[in-house]
Amino acid sequence: MPTPSYIVSCTHNERIAQDIYEIHFSKPEGLTFKAGQFILFDVPLIENPADIQTRAFSVASSPEESDLLFIMKMKEHGRASRWIQESLKPGDTMRLQGPFGLFTLPSTLDHDLLLLCTSTGVAPFRSQLPGLLASGFSKRIDLIYGVRTDADLFWKDYFENLAKQYPNFFVHIALTQPSPEWTGHVGRVQTLVPQIVQDWTTRKVYVCGNPAMTADIKKLCLEQWGIKKEDFHMEGYI
Repeated sequence: MPTPSYIVSCTHNERIAQDIYEIHFSKPEGLTFKAGQFILFDVPLIENPADIQTRAFSVASSPEESDLLFIMKMKEHGRASRWIQESLKPGDTMRLQGPFGLFTLPSTLDHDLLLLCTSTGVAPFRSQLPGLLASGFSKRIDLIYGVRTDADLFWKDYFENLAKQYPNFFVHIALTQPSPEWTGHVGRVQTLVPQIVQDWTTRKVYVCGNPAMTADIKKLCLEQWGIKKEDFHMEGYI
């Protein structure tokens, strides 16, 4: 069966943090996905638009939202980074393929959730949380979200407002290199977990972010914190 593909139009492209861009696309008729999945973009080479390569990005919008939202971290000389910064503008069209991926929540949830991420690894959780919370899910959810500096932080207000709306959702934001003005958590995501979780028997863990962090968390969960393999779910990115 061929992979579904769609032509979409960019509606918004904005830098919202030091190296972070938020991109919106029209949602084409027929495109459905599960919260937590990713999409392949056909990314052209700036110097030769006929030269196309695919790049994967998690969908950050929930399935119920009317457009497609993506968050992208810039990499020096990266194909997608150059395209986003130098070329992509509202009104431009492009091809998407997908959806793909298994980093999704089960249809029945009976555990508290621990969500761990760094930088743009927060995207699948931004997709999952609105629908889950609106559905009446009443178990505790802790999101631990880490970046390096104040300038790298984005969507802080969004998640804090979600936490105000739903008393079972808690967001914990940590910076590893904060400014003197920062009053929140300091340190790596891994170091905050023991401060927040007291009872591991109630938790399912979902982790998304840089490979070093996800590998470290996997080792801690399975070897020290007593998380069952079937209760641990990981999505890495480079």
